[in-house]
Amino acid sequence: MSAMAHIPPEKERPEAALVVVTVAGWVVLGAAGLVYARLKGIPAWAAGPLLAAFLVEFPFYLVPAFPRWRERAGRNLPLYLFVSAVLPYLVACCGASAFEWSGLARVAALALALALWFVVLPRSWIVDLAFLGLFPVVLLGHYSEAIYHPLYPGMGRELAVLGHIVLIQMTVMVLMVARRVLETGYGLIPTAREWRIGTLHYVYFLAGGLPLAFLLHAIRLRAHPAPVWSIVGTFLGFLWVISLSEEFLVRGVLQGWMEKWFHSRSGALAAASVAFGVVHLWFTSFPFPNWRWLIVGTALGWCCGHARNQAGGIRAGVVTHALAVATWRAFFA
Repeated sequence: MSAMAHIPPEKERPEAALVVVTVAGWVVLGAAGLVYARLKGIPAWAAGPLLAAFLVEFPFYLVPAFPRWRERAGRNLPLYLFVSAVLPYLVACCGASAFEWSGLARVAALALALALWFVVLPRSWIVDLAFLGLFPVVLLGHYSEAIYHPLYPGMGRELAVLGHIVLIQMTVMVLMVARRVLETGYGLIPTAREWRIGTLHYVYFLAGGLPLAFLLHAIRLRAHPAPVWSIVGTFLGFLWVISLSEEFLVRGVLQGWMEKWFHSRSGALAAASVAFGVVHLWFTSFPFPNWRWLIVGTALGWCCGHARNQAGGIRAGVVTHALAVATWRAFFA
């Protein structure tokens, strides 16, 4: 029996749930965005359009986690991805970023390239791997920097985050709707069982990965722990965005494909863990190639992948991943 067979039947979610979550999210994100802008000293004329762009993108980001809405959106996937990418760009260009036709063309080209990837190209493992490779290539290639040009100095990081979120939702939608990957447990709220399994594997990582990181001089203790609000914000940001997307791509998709290719669950776990570590060669705390974080990342990848195997879905690994990163950001540098 497949590990994915243990995933709860997400298709039973009420259709109105997306609307409720969207409205609640707008309230929370709106308040958090205003506080963030004040703390960073971003003027209202720049913060307003930037926050509006995030709020416009938010429901698009949620859709992949709601199967019925996801299937409806996927009926015309190229148009859906085009709107989901172009609309927040245009809103951001109302004061946060300079509008450029070349930027608009890049946004549209990326959306259409992703949407048509599995339509135009033949089905093969090479095409599959190349699609997954696009994600780190776009991020590490600073594609967003060629699209967004902040009108207020120092706001480039926030605009890059917007581009990252757009890329995540488009990639997930294509894999689920066009490529029809097996259900991986993609969702925002882990179950009690997933919390238990994810937390246990986080403890495993602390027991093995933390001493390894010290031995490799990959981390050092901070002089003072990060503020509580920063720790909580980091954890939630990774739980619902970064860890969720990375666990979906590496553990949910790549590791799942490798299980079929290798006919070995343990071999797929090892290979996917190494692949996760390889991405950390570009980690900016050390010059490239950052072999220290390759080793630490591989160790974390194994813990997350094993949590996924035990739980039967990626959300347990998402918990492990988010807890590990929040601990690192809280106490280490």
